[in-house]
Amino acid sequence: MDSRSHTPVTAALRLCLHALLTGLLALVAVRAVGEGAPHTGAVVALTLVTAGVYGAGALAGRPGPTGAGVRAGAGARAEAEARATSVRQRASMRPGTRAAALWLAALCALWLGLLVLSPDALWVAFPLYFLQLHLLPTRWGVPAVVVTAAAAITSFVVHRQEIAPGAFIGPLLGAAVAIATVLGYDALFRESERRRELIVELVATRAELAEAERTAGTLAERERLAREIHDTLAQGLSSIQLLLRAAERTLPGDAPAAAHVRAAREAAQANLAEARSFVRALTPPDLEHGSLAAALERLCARTTGPDLTVRFAVSGTPVELPTPYEVALLRTAQSALANTVRHARAGRAEITLSFMDTSVALDVVDDGRGFDPSGAPVAERGDGGFGLPAMRSRAATLGGTLSVESAPGQGTALAVTLPVAAPAEERAA
Repeated sequence: MDSRSHTPVTAALRLCLHALLTGLLALVAVRAVGEGAPHTGAVVALTLVTAGVYGAGALAGRPGPTGAGVRAGAGARAEAEARATSVRQRASMRPGTRAAALWLAALCALWLGLLVLSPDALWVAFPLYFLQLHLLPTRWGVPAVVVTAAAAITSFVVHRQEIAPGAFIGPLLGAAVAIATVLGYDALFRESERRRELIVELVATRAELAEAERTAGTLAERERLAREIHDTLAQGLSSIQLLLRAAERTLPGDAPAAAHVRAAREAAQANLAEARSFVRALTPPDLEHGSLAAALERLCARTTGPDLTVRFAVSGTPVELPTPYEVALLRTAQSALANTVRHARAGRAEITLSFMDTSVALDVVDDGRGFDPSGAPVAERGDGGFGLPAMRSRAATLGGTLSVESAPGQGTALAVTLPVAAPAEERAA
């Protein structure tokens, strides 16, 4: 007997089925002997053969310890896959289930022979209902149950030489109960397996999300530290260096304090270089091995897919930008492209990095479905996004601006502009 699940509940159900069929076969043999019915010897012999065939099939279908050990050692995911494979095998009549179907056919043939010899054999139809529905696909199991019920009714009419309502109601009612029970159990079993697989996937996804959150938290903390070092220590050391340089120019060359001022200025300059190296070490990974333009080009290459083509272009003469500027522009491009992929349904997008005399601009344009910028904020629309407010806040922190132009069905154009006059003067000093 092929068994799909070996939980205590299903094991108890199998034992009940074994006991029911064995008891009914014993009843047939005992009544044949007790009543001195004709063909008593044949009835007893056929009953024993039927019991032997059934017992052989039941023992052959019992799971061995090796399979259980494999399931226990493979983990929850392997167990769920094994259960799903068992269900698919049952539905597709693979070699194992074909052998079970042949065993069931032999059992039914013996029952039909017993049914011809004894009217009491019709009660054996009830456990046969469950066997047929369990071992055969639904499209074959239900017709087999109907045929079995018809054979039981015919046997009663032939042996009793009368037509009684109970002769029809009993087998038909038993068939209906068996069909409803087995189909209901199958539905519960499949739902249980779907939930089991979902739990396994959720556990794996939770681990992946935890790793992604740790990585994102690490990158965010590195970016925050880089910004803090640049805005506090580096700026303070730069101011100290400028003041010491001015003081050094005003002192006579032979003044006693000139050497101390020069040493202090050189120490401030060395510490400023060290602070800037810390900032470079804490920059996002995309900026560690190249310029901002190279990082944006790699971003476009990663985002390009079968449904979206992303191109990158540089306008003007590239100049070295402060690390916070590069981080802000890269993060803005990443967020804008993420919105394009998730919401725009665009076929083409283009990123342009423009270097001008007193500013640098980043433009992200797509041909997607667009939206109404004057409508409700993204957070109020319920999709959980805060991309535009974060980009606008990041640009405002650096003294820049963010503008968005879009309309339903006309694509979206996003532009962020940052001033570079102050950093240029700082480098010149």
